[in-house]
Amino acid sequence: MIEFITSIGISGILDIIFMTLIIYSLLIWFKRTRAGFAVIGLFMFGISYGIARQLDLLLTTTVFQGFFAIILIAVVIIFQEEIKQFLEQLASWSFFRDKRSRRLLSMWHRRVGIFVNTANTLAKEHTGALIVIRGKNPIVRHLNGGTDMNGEISEALLETIFTPGVPTHDGAVIVDGNELTKFSSYLPLSKNLRKLQKAGTRHAAALGLAERTDAFCIVVSEERGTISVARNGDIQIMRDIEELQHRLEAFYQEITPAADSKPWKEIFRRNYKEIVIAFLSTVVLWFFFVHESGTDYKTYVIPLRCDNLPQELSVKKMEPEEVEVTFSGPRRSFIFLNEKKLEAHVIFFNAHEGIVHKTLARSSIIFPEGLYVENIQPSQVAIQLEEKK
Repeated sequence: MIEFITSIGISGILDIIFMTLIIYSLLIWFKRTRAGFAVIGLFMFGISYGIARQLDLLLTTTVFQGFFAIILIAVVIIFQEEIKQFLEQLASWSFFRDKRSRRLLSMWHRRVGIFVNTANTLAKEHTGALIVIRGKNPIVRHLNGGTDMNGEISEALLETIFTPGVPTHDGAVIVDGNELTKFSSYLPLSKNLRKLQKAGTRHAAALGLAERTDAFCIVVSEERGTISVARNGDIQIMRDIEELQHRLEAFYQEITPAADSKPWKEIFRRNYKEIVIAFLSTVVLWFFFVHESGTDYKTYVIPLRCDNLPQELSVKKMEPEEVEVTFSGPRRSFIFLNEKKLEAHVIFFNAHEGIVHKTLARSSIIFPEGLYVENIQPSQVAIQLEEKK
C-alpha cells in the first residue's frame, strides 16, 4: 500500500481526479435515467472479467472478450436516447450557461405568480393547457412543429393562446427564461400507462418530455379542471395552487441557484455516496490498469532439479543447490504468482560419472506466462555424478 501511494505522483493524482469527475457524472446521469440496472449489470460484468483476468482463467477471459463488442453495441442501441441526452448536457455545460443562469435569476418570482394565476384561472374554466418551462437540459430535439414567438410572458398572453376554439389551443407553449419562445408544439408521448392511468394526450405529452429532460410541465385538465405537474419522469396532481407555487419555486431555485450559494458544498451534501463510489472505483481502476501494468522486477530463490539422468547414475553433490532468478513483468503478474510453481531444471544428455559443469539458460527456468527472465545467478552449476550402488 505504501508503495502504491508513493508511486502515484502528480500526474497520477490528476488522472484520478479527472476520472473521478467523469465516473461521478456518469453515476448522476444513470441515477436520473432508466439505465441504472443496466449499469449494475455492466459493472458486475467488468468485475467478473477483471477477476478472471487476474486469475488467468483463459476460457472465461476469451469468452468475455468475444462478447464485449456485442454488449457495447447493444448498450448503445438500447440507450441511444439516454446517451444523446448525456451528450447534450455536456454541450450545455459552458460559460454560456452561467449567463443564462443570471438571466433566469432575475424576476423568476414574477414568473411563478404568472404561471400559478394562469393555471388557476384555466382550471376553474375547465380550459385545457400545457405549459413547458425549460430547465437545464436542451429540449429542442424533442419538439415537433410549433410556431416561433419570442414574446414576453404574461397571464393575458397565455390565456389567449389556450382559448378554446382558436388554432393555438392545441399543443404546448414553450417557456425559456423570460420569453415564451413557441406555441402549438407537440411533444413525445409517454407509454407509461401505470402513471398516466386514464389521463389524456396532454398528460401523456407532459410525462413524455419529463422522462427525457428536466423540464417543468404544467398540465390543466379540460375534463376534470385539475392541475398536474410532470417532472423527472413522474406526474402528480396538485392539491391546490399553493402546492403548485411551492413546486415552481423549488424548480427555479434548483436551476437558478442564488448568487451566494456554494454549488460544490451542495454537490457534496446531496451526492456524497456517488462521490465516494466514483473515487473508490477510480482508485481500483488506476491500481489494476496503471499501477499494476508498470514493469516490476523481483528475485526468487529456486531449487535446482536434475532431469533425464541415466538410471545407473545419481547426484552425489550439486553446487549450488539453489539459484537466484530475477524476473521482470507487469506488477499484476506477480500478485497471484505461486513461488512453488517456479522451477529450475538441469537437463542431462549423455551423462557420465564425475563432475559435470552445466550452464543455466532461460529455457532452464519454468515460470508463468507474462514474465521474462532477466538474470540467473549463478549461471553455472557443478554437479558430481556417481554410479548407484
